Amino acid sequence: MVRAYRLCSLALLSWPLVLAAQTPPDIATIMERLDRVERENRSLTEEVRALRADLDALRGANVAKPVAPPDAQTNVAAPPASGAIEERLDIQQQRIEEQAQTKIEASQGFPIRFTGMALLNTFLNSRQNGGVDYPTVAAPAGNDRGGATLRQTTLGLEYRGPLTFLGGSVHGALYMDFFQGAAPLQEWIRLRTGTIEVDWQSRSFKAGVDKPIFNPREPDSLAQVGVSPLTGAGNLWLWVPQVRLEQDIAMGSSSGLRAQFGAVETHEVNPYGPVPPNTRIEAVRPGLEGRLEAYHRLDDERRLEISVGFHTSTTHADGFSIPSSLVSADWFFNPWRRVEFSGAFFNGRNVSSLGTGAVNQGYYIVSGPYATAEAINAIGGWGQLTLHTLRRVDFHLFTGQSDYTDAQLQPGSIGKNLLFGGNLFFRLAPNVILAPEVTQLRSYIIGQRTRINNHYDLALAYLF
Repeated sequence: MVRAYRLCSLALLSWPLVLAAQTPPDIATIMERLDRVERENRSLTEEVRALRADLDALRGANVAKPVAPPDAQTNVAAPPASGAIEERLDIQQQRIEEQAQTKIEASQGFPIRFTGMALLNTFLNSRQNGGVDYPTVAAPAGNDRGGATLRQTTLGLEYRGPLTFLGGSVHGALYMDFFQGAAPLQEWIRLRTGTIEVDWQSRSFKAGVDKPIFNPREPDSLAQVGVSPLTGAGNLWLWVPQVRLEQDIAMGSSSGLRAQFGAVETHEVNPYGPVPPNTRIEAVRPGLEGRLEAYHRLDDERRLEISVGFHTSTTHADGFSIPSSLVSADWFFNPWRRVEFSGAFFNGRNVSSLGTGAVNQGYYIVSGPYATAEAINAIGGWGQLTLHTLRRVDFHLFTGQSDYTDAQLQPGSIGKNLLFGGNLFFRLAPNVILAPEVTQLRSYIIGQRTRINNHYDLALAYLF
């Protein structure tokens, strides 16, 4: 006992020395934490007392309160008894168990989220449609074509994994649709995009199939989902295998730069015009792409983004090496909360492998004793104005075009593809959208008259 008393006395005497060894900021921090813990404890104690008082009152009312005769009862609802509270808790527990049974569970135990939309399209084309549902070029002939389809329904899986090396977080997504099959009862599933990404604090690494690095934006439409809106009219969108690195450079609390650079795999197509016999083409080729974006947040709802990018690759066809190179720019700006401007621009040559749809005028080959190959110059882009008018109504007005050098084309070829139109998104519910859309596609033919195709579409989308 005496020994314990001496130890306690020694500890009390040494306590001031321990405090003295602490710097004033350390002591202040410790005292502040103790005060915060004490306040939280007092708050929790008061909440527990209040809950106990409410429970005692409910129990007392359930036991002691006499039952009023029928003619004396009023419409005022009595407080729930403890039995009712327990019943509600049982119901909630059952719902939690049902949710645990019906949720998507990965074999590795990491979360997976199922997403997508069920999309019904009803459509009508004018005569110069080429016999397809969603033409990307106005054809010289074709009957009126209308119908309905669910082929543009999309399915997606979004997944998130554990932390990896250097503290990076792993996540990704896989999206599919049924656009590949055109005949009835042949709606085959098709891969759209799929990526695996590792994010660190200011940089990321992505691998998979996605839109080109230099052109990540696209217009808003529920009429063209199987192919990107404005395909063949200014939007170089083709999903390509790629690996990319991204670095964010903060320049203050609301501004910065975002640099992206990576390698892609192009999908090479046949040359424009008559194809020389026995022509051999490498189906895929490597390419390099990059994009530099400057962004500034005006406030929580308004922002400005301006980007420049590039693409470079080489097409190997019939023993020739034909360069494919272009520069690009894209932007987004909402100076007011209800108004948005977005778009993209490109200028270059041999762009057919990047998603111009039916207008595959990237290069041509001339056979014979003086055989030669030449890339076709192209310029184009698109722009969109978005108006958030009412709480459930959005308007989108857009236009775009792809223009090729006429001097490099033969008579009867498409010199320019121009599309303009608009749509309305009306939310019948938070996840149900009704979207009528009207567009006109104009294909300017070298030495001939302009072909025109009008497209009318009514879409109903259920987001899940």
